[in-house]
Order: sequence, then structure tokens, then C-alpha cells
Amino acid sequence: MTALLILGGLILLVAGGEGLVRGAIGLAKAGGVSPTVIALTIIACGTSAPELVVCVEAALSGFPGIAVGNVVGSNVANLLLIVGMAAMVHPMACQRTDVLRNGAVLAGGTAIFTVICLDGVVERMAGIGLSVLLVVYILGSWWLSRRGLNMAVGGPEEAEEVTDGPRLAALLTASGLVAVLLGAHLLVMGAVDLARLMGISETTIGLTVVAFGTSLPELATVLAAAFRRRPELAFGNIIGSNIFNLLGIMGITATVAPVPVPAQVVGVDLWVMAVATVGVLAAMYTGSRVSRGEGVVMLAAYIGYFVVLLGGLMPAHLVL
Repeated sequence: MTALLILGGLILLVAGGEGLVRGAIGLAKAGGVSPTVIALTIIACGTSAPELVVCVEAALSGFPGIAVGNVVGSNVANLLLIVGMAAMVHPMACQRTDVLRNGAVLAGGTAIFTVICLDGVVERMAGIGLSVLLVVYILGSWWLSRRGLNMAVGGPEEAEEVTDGPRLAALLTASGLVAVLLGAHLLVMGAVDLARLMGISETTIGLTVVAFGTSLPELATVLAAAFRRRPELAFGNIIGSNIFNLLGIMGITATVAPVPVPAQVVGVDLWVMAVATVGVLAAMYTGSRVSRGEGVVMLAAYIGYFVVLLGGLMPAHLVL
């Protein structure tokens, strides 16, 4: 039953995330918004919807370790696993202006999130503050797009891209949201059961199984962009998703209910996320792209981190 819950939850999350993103793109296209901003906001928020629902569900169910672990674990997976795999498919070109502008927001958000978590709990006021910062970022991105300051990197393929009509887009968005809600509920139930059966902490499950599962929509979107050689969509989705995870997901979750931060996250995983953020942004900026070799290093780093977590190699006093 546990395996069926996890499998069913993952399937619904992936299918729901795909429907949500496809519908959101159709609605945004109808409004005449640039692909870069769509990736940074609409697609990023859509692919992060599973993380949001899982975190709120986990917090309300009394499993804060899964909530915090999912945010941190998803960001690490996005940066090391997904960027690494995408770069191995095709080197990911990045405009330095985009890295400076949006990368600076991600780095700043990571620093703020880390400082808040060091207190051992994310209180409601902190959650409200994080949510406000996300709203400011989204509105600022759209404002810059309207002024023509957030240009896409894409080529002629952009004009040929076929999108759904407004009605179908709205239907896909609504049905995708329903699937995400149900899938998240099943995944949390299955993850908690798995943690109990295997004697693994809920924090570790949140950092690994749940984080990987809720990052699948980002993985599918970024790999599709890599195969189609649309680096602006891949870059925007990863950066936007990580910003949304830190500010939006934890902000909304903490606003609903204060979230205790496990010692393992404070002692180890926050710093893994911070180093991964700085390392990937540096790779994007210095060479204006992420090369295949850098992608291999990122993927290897994620595999090592994943194995350490599941192998129980964390210091005993840090695992709750």
C-alpha cells in the first residue's frame, strides 16, 4: 500500500504539473508576456505547485521535517541534478544580465532563508515577509518585461511554438491543480509510512524521496527545453522555481502554521543548498553557460549527497 501511495502520488504530481504548466503557458501567451518572464514566473510557480501543496499538507499534518526538507531538497535537486542533466544533454547558455539580475535575487533569497532557519523555527511573521518578497519579485519581473528589459534568448523557434487556446488552457490549469492537490496528499501519506517502515527520519525522506518526486515537473520541463535548445526556458524555470520554493512555499507554509526546522537541516543541508546555489550561479556567469563537464560534476555531487542521506552517514546528533 505504501508503494502504491507513493507511486500514485508521483504520477498525479507529474501529470498535474504538466497540465498546470501547459495551461499557464497558454493563458500567459494570450496575455502577450515574454517567454523569459513566463519561465521565471508562470512556469516556475506551476512546476513548484507540488512542493507548495506537499509542504502545507505536511505542516498541517504535523510533519515539519518533510516540509522543510522538501524545500531545501528540491532546491538542491533543481541546481545539481536538473541543471546537471540538462547541461549534459546540451550546454546551457545563460545571459550574464539575466544571471546577475535573477541570480542575485536567488542568492539573496537563499541568504535570508538560511538566516531565518538558523533560529530553529520559521514563524508566521517571517513567512509573511518571505511571501511579500516573492510578490515584489514577480511584479518587478513583469514590470521589467513590459519595459523591454527582460529579453528572451530564444530564436526563431519561439514564433512557431503552438499553444492552446484560452479555454483549453484554463481547463488544463484547473485539472492540473486538482491532480497536484491529490498527488501531494498521497505522496505525503506514502512518505510518512515509508519513513516509519524503514526507520528513516521524516527529514531525510523529505530531503530525498519527496524532494525528488516534487522536482519531477521541473526535470521534465528543463530537459524538454534542453532538447529543444531553449536555454532561456531552462534557466528561467530553475531560477524561478528555486526563488518560489524559498520565498513562496516556505512563506505560505509558515503563514499557515509555524514550521520547526530540524537540526539536520540547520547543521548540514542548508549549507549544501547555499554552496550549490553559489557554485551553479558562478558556473552560469563565468562562462555564460553551463558546460557538459560542469553538468557531470553537478550530477555527481547530487548523487553523492543523495547516497549520504539515504545511507545514514549524517552525524547521529543531527538526524531527527
